[in-house]
Amino acid sequence: MTLNPRIEAVTERIRARSSDSRRRYLDKISALADAGPRRAHLTCGNQAHAYAAMGQDQSALAEGRAPNLGIVTAYNDMLSAHQPFERFPDLIRATARRVGATAQVAGGVPAMCDGVTQGQPGMELSLFSRDVIALAAGVALSHNCFDAAVYLGVCDKIVPGLVIAAASFGHIPSVFMPAGPMTSGLTNDEKARVRQQFAAGEVGRDKLMEAEMASYHGPGTCTFYGTANTNQMLMEFMGLHLPGASFVNPNTPLRDALTEAAAERALAITALGNEFTPVADILDERAFVNGIVGLMATGGSTNLVLHLPAMARAAGVMLDTEDFDEISNVVPLMAKVYPNGLADVNHFHAAGGLGYMIGELLGAGLLHPDTKTVAGEGMARYTQEPVLQDGALAWRDGASESLNDQILRPASDPFQPTGGLKDLQGNLGRGVMKVSAVKPERHVIEAKARIFHDQADVKTAFKNGEFTEDTVVVVRFQGPKANGMPELHSLTPILAVLQDRGLKVALVTDGRMSGASGKVPACIHVCPEAAAGGPLARLRDGDLVRVDAAAGRLEAVGIDLATRKSVMPDLSANGIGLGRELFEVFRQSAGDAVNGAGVVV
Repeated sequence: MTLNPRIEAVTERIRARSSDSRRRYLDKISALADAGPRRAHLTCGNQAHAYAAMGQDQSALAEGRAPNLGIVTAYNDMLSAHQPFERFPDLIRATARRVGATAQVAGGVPAMCDGVTQGQPGMELSLFSRDVIALAAGVALSHNCFDAAVYLGVCDKIVPGLVIAAASFGHIPSVFMPAGPMTSGLTNDEKARVRQQFAAGEVGRDKLMEAEMASYHGPGTCTFYGTANTNQMLMEFMGLHLPGASFVNPNTPLRDALTEAAAERALAITALGNEFTPVADILDERAFVNGIVGLMATGGSTNLVLHLPAMARAAGVMLDTEDFDEISNVVPLMAKVYPNGLADVNHFHAAGGLGYMIGELLGAGLLHPDTKTVAGEGMARYTQEPVLQDGALAWRDGASESLNDQILRPASDPFQPTGGLKDLQGNLGRGVMKVSAVKPERHVIEAKARIFHDQADVKTAFKNGEFTEDTVVVVRFQGPKANGMPELHSLTPILAVLQDRGLKVALVTDGRMSGASGKVPACIHVCPEAAAGGPLARLRDGDLVRVDAAAGRLEAVGIDLATRKSVMPDLSANGIGLGRELFEVFRQSAGDAVNGAGVVV
């Protein structure tokens, strides 16, 4: 199938935009690859320190003839998605020994749970944790003892941070290992219903806690299609997972077999063998376009509109929000997974999952088929699914048709013809809106603005009954320079209540919303942010604001904002408590949201 002309044109525009930065990146990586891993060049003392605790592997490491695999792990047992990683290093080391190689845990990286910190001060560290993870992984690999690396991470900022690190060490092969989603519990729509009932005062905290515990009940990724599961989709579309690895449940024989196979594959593609595949060769502009296509086709998290540009920059590839918008216009929405539908990721996987979707998108000419991947072939390999046959891992052809058309549809008969992500621009700046879960009649909201500087004040106004007319709720000074750009997901239930009461409401913010946010129209990531003098800082209560996803506009109507002075509240409290003092340099250095709000790239 011929590549779609719009996909081809966007790819060429990215390639042209990135020509200088990509060339510099590849020159750097080429020099590192020529030097190779430095184990052979380390002093005997250096090496003795690296091998002292390795027991039966010491001799093989000292001889330096077999590949050594570095494990970078984001394990902790507070994240349900990461708890299964506790077992992975033992599986990986045993696999390495079986094929005559070695493996070491190179280092650990932090992994915070946005579900724990939603609406809390700790959420103000969340976005910056992506850069900390990249830095920590860089420290882990700086010992320069590894011929390849495997990355154990799943959730929101962890995978993007690990990809940034992998790109920085682009001269060595990298394979990403998922842990898989938890089994299905209380349905996501029922959980959301109880949350709204609690916000409206219709049920008590005991019922809310009961519903939450029934939703989040075991090891594995949360089952809704938020940022964590969007990350897993992305790793498959970009060729960094083994085919079909994303949504196999934890602690199952198939999951263990995939973990062992990923370790074997990482060891097979080092420079010591015949299939050398440095990750720099995988992470080109085509891989990132494929990732954006997957984001649109699945209705994935808006957080990836921040993370993908940051990840791409680490590989010398320059993405822009216009790339997302244009790709969204030609990629159909093929999946309905909560919050875009009632199904969870287990249901999606059972209906045909990523293998079916990738096959459909390849057939429609919407994916680059010839990208390099860790599987050693192009994207056609990712239409297959892993199975156990007589206890051994094998791959077979995936579903050729959807097994549930309420969850997954072909590209020729999608849920909607476009991916549902819109780039909005106007005199209030530039932001994005995810409309795949927003009813069409709510794609355009024009109403008076109500201005807030803290999400807690929005909740107070709601409890006081102050929202009695159509309203554009503006929550400003929530960008990376102001307070680290926290998610404002805890506002979703109360805004949904107002919407259900018949009011037209929208959210405009220079902050973020959760990847699981859905039915309330929200223009987010607005930049320039208010703390950097952006036009949101000149907006006042009662100003008429138009949020127009149809026309791609974000406007203060009939107002000359240039004649007004910017408001600048006292933000000093944002730097106090729960570690926020440590991140002052991050707040000062953060880039614009349109460029990924990064610190290290």
